[in-house]
Amino acid sequence: MIPVILSGGSGTRLWPLSREAYPKQFLVLAGDDTMLQATWLRARALASAAPLIVANEEHRFMVAEQLRQVDCSPAAILLEPVGRNTAPAIAVAALQAVAEGGDPLLLVLPSDHVISDVAAFQAAVRTAEGAARDGRLVTFGIVPTGPETGYGYIRAEAGEGVRAVAEFVEKPDAETAGRYLASGGYFWNSGMFLFSAGAYLAELERQQPAMLTACRAALAAARRDQDFVRLDQDAFAACPADSIDYAVMEKTAQAAVLPIAVGWNDVGSWAALWDIAEQDGDGNAHHGDVIAEDCHNTLAWGDGRLVALLGLQDVVVVDTADALLVAHRDHVQDVKGIVTRLKAAGRPEPTWHRKVYRPWGSYDSIDLGERFQVKRITVKPGAQLSLQMHHHRAEHWIVVSGTGRITRGEETLILSENQSTYIPLGVKHRLENPGVVPLELIEVQSGSYLGEDDIVRFEDVYGRG
Repeated sequence: MIPVILSGGSGTRLWPLSREAYPKQFLVLAGDDTMLQATWLRARALASAAPLIVANEEHRFMVAEQLRQVDCSPAAILLEPVGRNTAPAIAVAALQAVAEGGDPLLLVLPSDHVISDVAAFQAAVRTAEGAARDGRLVTFGIVPTGPETGYGYIRAEAGEGVRAVAEFVEKPDAETAGRYLASGGYFWNSGMFLFSAGAYLAELERQQPAMLTACRAALAAARRDQDFVRLDQDAFAACPADSIDYAVMEKTAQAAVLPIAVGWNDVGSWAALWDIAEQDGDGNAHHGDVIAEDCHNTLAWGDGRLVALLGLQDVVVVDTADALLVAHRDHVQDVKGIVTRLKAAGRPEPTWHRKVYRPWGSYDSIDLGERFQVKRITVKPGAQLSLQMHHHRAEHWIVVSGTGRITRGEETLILSENQSTYIPLGVKHRLENPGVVPLELIEVQSGSYLGEDDIVRFEDVYGRG
């Protein structure tokens, strides 16, 4: 059994904490691990081989680093140059899984769900294993705990355990959801699956042959870089985009469902996070440096500075370094509209946090004005930035802690705490951390243009252009 972890996502539903460049699977929202890490940790006991990860190419280093932190070495990290939904993502994982021969079971898991009863989840997978080995395409239906209108539903045939799917139904209105709940035969569509790689590929061949052909071409022409498998951009872009539900599960005669109650939540909104968070006696769920007076049923998420609430009810407050969200609980599903407006205005907040993660570490833009920008830069031990040059800006570097090796033109400098250097406009330069502790420095940029696209890379150990 090979876990296939799908690490996509646009980062809109939990904005401003989640962003396009840092979606929710990379956040610590419940427990001590990120959602990506927690997904692997609950699947680890079921796995007979290293997992396959399917991820956005822009997220590749965050995926690799977060899995490394929990001692996970994936068999491959399959990188999508463009998003094509879940059916093609699972197809390339299945093709990769059968490339070495054999026909393993694939446990397909989104990377951004919460499951509180891990033992029950693992037992459910073992229960479904026999049906999957017999060629069934098994999905896991969540026993509903209320008339939820935010999920699709699966109507199951009568019976116990794994049973045939009668139909998939779209997200219902409140009245219809109430009928589903009362009937007892409808379950939330979790997006988790168990089937053999061969069974899925055979069904995809029958239902969506053009999709499978494009996925085969994208994998055959892929470039392999360490653990990364970069799918061919042209071939994958030509692939039809569709979910596994529409492309396969709604059409196949092999669809089966196992109803489960495992404390599942897809954390699809701030209201959903509120539901799973620890609450006080007044229904308040607070994270970070938050103080509340005479408040009821509030969710406050502080990401640094003090957040104070007074006399509020049913309100969500999310404070980050560069954006503040204040919303009524009944309207948090509409946060996508805010993100859409920000994107239309060309603003960076839908995509980037003020603190931006890079394969070598991170930088935080702590001040910005006319013709200058100040960044706090952290370089991981042993890491290095690309050998680069800027056309429009010069830079001053001041080391706060650690040791930096600086290439500046033909010179090589070693700087330690409280030492500094100047990088003139147009000069090739590189920053490295040769030490065993993080390198922290302050960078002051000055010039006519300070955008991140004013970087000309000559060498880069991370394969960036």
